[in-house]
This record gives sequence, C-alpha cells and structure tokens, in this order.
Amino acid sequence: MLLAYANVLVFLLVGMGFVIVNVAVVSRLLRPKVKNAEKEAIYECGEPAIGSAWVRFDMRFYTIALVFLIFDVEIAFIYPWAVVFRTLQHAGLFAFVEMAVFLAILAVGFVYAWKRGDLDWVKATVAQPARDTEKRNAA
Repeated sequence: MLLAYANVLVFLLVGMGFVIVNVAVVSRLLRPKVKNAEKEAIYECGEPAIGSAWVRFDMRFYTIALVFLIFDVEIAFIYPWAVVFRTLQHAGLFAFVEMAVFLAILAVGFVYAWKRGDLDWVKATVAQPARDTEKRNAA
C-alpha cells in the first residue's frame, strides 16, 4: 500500500529540489550584481512614485468592489449549477427553488445597497432645509 505513494513522494522531492536549486543556486549565478541608484528607485508601472502611499481611499471604491465580488461569486455558483441542471431532474423542483432562493437573497442585498445609495458614485447628502434655521434665528 505504501509503495503506491512512492511516485507521489518522488515527484514531491524532485519538485522541491527543482525549486531549491533554482532559487538558491541558479538565481545567484545569473542575476546582475551591479547596484546603482536608478535600479534601486521605487516605481510603479514605469512611473516614479509621487506623494505618500498612505492615502485614504474613498469608501465607494470598497463598496463597489464588494458588490462586484458578490455578483462574481454568484456567477461562480450559478454556472456549474446551470450546466448540471438537466441531470438534477431527480431532485425535481427542489433544485430550481434552491437556486431561486439564492438569487432572491442576493437580489434583496442588491436592492438594499441600491436604496441606501451605495451604488451611486456621487452620493447625495440630506441637508436640513434652510427655511427651518431661518425661522429659528428670526424668533
């Protein structure tokens, strides 16, 4: 029984040896050893960095990213389900209702985010009417 795992052990050892030899030996022989200020400079996409990296990002970026992630995961669940849906005939209506409930839960979340205004790039703020403050100041 253990002899059956010998192939796995051999491939694992050869793979680890390959990585160790490439990282420890070959990379040290082939990499350039000359250092200068231009090569050590920090850049992103070929452009020098401007300003600090510690900039506060607007929460709208994160909100849109999370909504995208939710619907991306939704597709990751729906696609395989749709592929095997015809073979789920033994489950009857249950398989369809199960996916409908899943989509309904996601739709409720989407409507909630939409009603809160989280999907609007320019979010409207609720301002107090100017007339109310004028009336208080006049009295």
